[in-house]
Amino acid sequence: MRTALFRSMAALLAAGGAALLPAAAVAAPTPSPGATPVNRAGTSFLTATPITAGQPVRVDASIGDHLYWSFTATAGQVHEINATVAFPKGRSGASTWTVDVFDGLRRRQACTAGAQTPTVDAKASTVALGCTLREVRPWAEPWSADPLPGTYVIRLSVIDLPEPDLGAPIDVDLLVGTVADRGASADDGELAAPLVPNTKAGTVLNAVPPVDAEADDESDSLTDWLPDLGSRWVWTGIGGALAAVAGVFGFALTRRPRRR
Repeated sequence: MRTALFRSMAALLAAGGAALLPAAAVAAPTPSPGATPVNRAGTSFLTATPITAGQPVRVDASIGDHLYWSFTATAGQVHEINATVAFPKGRSGASTWTVDVFDGLRRRQACTAGAQTPTVDAKASTVALGCTLREVRPWAEPWSADPLPGTYVIRLSVIDLPEPDLGAPIDVDLLVGTVADRGASADDGELAAPLVPNTKAGTVLNAVPPVDAEADDESDSLTDWLPDLGSRWVWTGIGGALAAVAGVFGFALTRRPRRR
């Protein structure tokens, strides 16, 4: 009986361990078969290069550049971002790198796993960065920062390094993978529209709008001789006139009548 009991407990513990460690069993993302590699990156949120999950990225850049990519996520997905930066030989000191992820409202998203801000010494030839995002929710409260369906922007940059190393050439490899896709969850709600960054800039007016000459003449004839209402001497004069009126009125109230 004890043997049967021990076997039952062992089976329960094994099942519980498998349920508690789903992330450890998830394999790292791999490039999709036949995916076209991307060899460029944007320099800002507005110029972020669009990529898809499973599409490998390899670009040549310089130390100090801010590199931007964007990808689309739907409800129920969990994305993992892996990046590797290869350095040249002969760097002068240690450096700290970071990979940040922002949603369509430019809210910085938290990473649940991965080396998001690693530091490497001068002898290292490469540095590996990683970030596993939270599961995308179909909806959330307006005040929360939960990940929602829409476009996400990745920024890879260096945040601390010796100044002589600025501008040195580097090779960057990046891959975004979907490590889980649970589909629409049981949340009682749905986002009205995906959170997509506004990349449509306003128009620039190159020409000065024309001014109506008649209206300009009328306004000049009436207002040229009038002082500016905000000028100090106008309000000083008004205050002096009010003070004089108040003085005359007070004298009339307090003077003694003449005796005959």
